[in-house]
Amino acid sequence: MPAGSARRDVIPTGTVAENIAAVRARIEAAARRAGRSPDGVRIVAVSKGFPPERILEAVAAGITDIAENRLQEALPKVGWLKERGINVTWHFVGHLQTNKVKGVLAHFDIIHSVDSVRLAREISRRATRPVPVLLQVNVAAEATKGGFILEPVLPDRDLFWPAWEEIRVLPNLDVRGLMTIAPQAENPEEVRPVFRRLRELAETLGLSELSMGMTEDYEVAVEEGTTMVRLGRAIFGERRSE
Repeated sequence: MPAGSARRDVIPTGTVAENIAAVRARIEAAARRAGRSPDGVRIVAVSKGFPPERILEAVAAGITDIAENRLQEALPKVGWLKERGINVTWHFVGHLQTNKVKGVLAHFDIIHSVDSVRLAREISRRATRPVPVLLQVNVAAEATKGGFILEPVLPDRDLFWPAWEEIRVLPNLDVRGLMTIAPQAENPEEVRPVFRRLRELAETLGLSELSMGMTEDYEVAVEEGTTMVRLGRAIFGERRSE
């Protein structure tokens, strides 16, 4: 796909609605550069560290996909929106411990961060219906990040291909695609090979969903074929709590 003009974002200071409009414009431009439709890119608003009232602002601006990475923080927000009759698709995007699987299955619609065979088995064991999941791939083999690795360079991590052969036949798992967290880089162009490799892997496997691209690099991810961008600060501004 063609190179773009993506750059590191300045954290926005506008309203949530204004920020979402700006994000949509940048996604549209990046998609146009890549010769694809922006309709194929879903904005997943990551509400970690923000109150449910801010989620409501995003929903009012047309966002239908909300993500959290901690079950404990998510539960009050899920309940707050449900009490008001607001229906969104909940995405779990953080590291998922096996002892939290039951709670996540009860409240989330899709899990982006299946990062081990052990976790996949536990989801399969506890699920009562096919659960949409993405497999997290540590494309750059960073020791500080989770996910399956493609080469045996981290001895304590599951290799992708043997894991794939086991996970793809587990009952009650609907493996929709792949997810990655790119390395931090001053220039988003530096992570383009990471996104490209994940896209090529998904194409090899016949998987349709790609969750890649965050505030600093989502334009490059769009150019490289992502179907979901996970955006927190680009929508809600700088976080005041972690």
